[in-house]
Amino acid sequence: MASPEAQKTGAAPAEENQVGTGAEKMGAPAPPYQKSWLARHFSLLRRDRQAQKAGQLFSGLLALNVVFLGGAFICSMIFNNVAVTLGDVWILLAALKALSLLWLLYYATCTTRHTHAMLFRDPHAGSIWVRGSLVLFGSCAICLNVFRVGYDVSHIHCKSQLELIFPVIEIVFIGAQTWVLWKHCKDCVQVQTNFTRCGLMLTLATNLLLWVLAVTNDSMHREIKAELSALVENLSGNDTNTCVCLNATVCEVFQKGYLMLYPFSTEYCLICCAVLFVMWKNVGRRLAPHAGAHPGTPPFHLHGAIFGPLLGLLALVAGVCVFVLFQIEASGLAIARQYFILYYAFYVAVLPAMSLACLAGTAIHGLEERELDTLKNPTRSLDVVLLMGAALGQMGIAYFSIVAIVATRPHELLNRLILAYSLLIILQHIAQNLFIIEGLHRRPLWETAGKQEAELPRQGSLLELGQDLRRASLAYIHSYSHLNWKRRALKEICLFLILCNLTLWMMPAFGIRPEFENGLQKDFYGYRTWFTVVNFGLPLGVFYHMHSVGGLVEVYLEA
Repeated sequence: MASPEAQKTGAAPAEENQVGTGAEKMGAPAPPYQKSWLARHFSLLRRDRQAQKAGQLFSGLLALNVVFLGGAFICSMIFNNVAVTLGDVWILLAALKALSLLWLLYYATCTTRHTHAMLFRDPHAGSIWVRGSLVLFGSCAICLNVFRVGYDVSHIHCKSQLELIFPVIEIVFIGAQTWVLWKHCKDCVQVQTNFTRCGLMLTLATNLLLWVLAVTNDSMHREIKAELSALVENLSGNDTNTCVCLNATVCEVFQKGYLMLYPFSTEYCLICCAVLFVMWKNVGRRLAPHAGAHPGTPPFHLHGAIFGPLLGLLALVAGVCVFVLFQIEASGLAIARQYFILYYAFYVAVLPAMSLACLAGTAIHGLEERELDTLKNPTRSLDVVLLMGAALGQMGIAYFSIVAIVATRPHELLNRLILAYSLLIILQHIAQNLFIIEGLHRRPLWETAGKQEAELPRQGSLLELGQDLRRASLAYIHSYSHLNWKRRALKEICLFLILCNLTLWMMPAFGIRPEFENGLQKDFYGYRTWFTVVNFGLPLGVFYHMHSVGGLVEVYLEA
């Protein structure tokens, strides 16, 4: 038998149901349903997620439409340069740069100064090497436009004065963008989120279109080549009507500076796109209070590594020698065949050693008993995507070269070296990506030790707890300060690969372009097609080696 209190309690819902049913029958409004705090909290979280997804979708569609519009202009300029000229493309990009510049200034002066705008900052975003490369390549891109202005001023007698405006606009845009990204690349903005996402996507689309135009536009290169050929004809007595610079020495300085800095401009656009994408992912993101860098994160020390730095320095010195010899030879009218052989022989010697080192490092990762880091990290996810995407640049050039060599003259010495280089570059990129991605997803040693300390039993006396903590700390210090053979081998491999990637970054970044100058692929595919392939793949290759250095430094520190 139920107690009278239980009977009253059980009768109350029945009476409420009868009252509610009667109210529904009479057409009276039902009493409001009172949600619990938990239900209200989860409904607010769900609405926040829906609003975030809607904002990301709208800003992504905005960037997609801007990229398609600019891509249509650029493709129309390539295939029908009468209806749509290069000047029309410049006008569109100038308008996009002006809008992006206004948003960048508004973001730096208004949005970031809001009371609750910067409650969180992403500790993984905007590492020092990313910001350093942003400033380096941004400065080179500004110098490139200065050389472009000087070149146009020296040809002002046969050029439109309107052409001087576009490089000046780009100088202002690059300077403001570099300053904003350097200062605010770690921001997790909490106010004006939709407007901030749209501004970031507009700026990202502008940088992407600048990169596409730099990859496909060969008008300046053709103009310099035509001027050099016209100068040779004038010296031989055949006068032409080509627009020739009045001061040959000054124009040669502008031409050399422009051609040498051209890959840096495309590189700068790619870095800006990566930083802007991370900022876009961090808009509205809330981080835990302890999500900062671990106080025990070790600084960069050699830890007694010998063989890796020595072999890497040997490759670096050899690369510098090859670079200097090739640059001296490239200053003339034509490059001798033996210098191409020397260049590709250096790569054929270095790439197999790098591939073997990457495969050995991947095998050591498999032998290590270390947990995988599965926490959500937009910066690491973007690093993996950039490694895989940037590797497509030189791999694309390699595959095009393989087809051209096999289809024409595969038995000559230089062509066999180019064929071996192309196959080895594909193998090295695949092996290095596996090694870096595997290392980035390993939990660092200090986090593993901290987790072991956190999992100590909390029962027992205070003295036992102190002894357990001391024992765990001593074990951590001993394991960290005394490297076993697996960790020492990983550090040797990382140092060797860092120096090798710096060597392979330096050679194409500062003007060596044998893929375009050896003539084989250019004759097979045609000038414009091969120019587009090289200008698409070369900046990606430079970006890949620079990005690999950053990833290898992280793998070295976490080993």
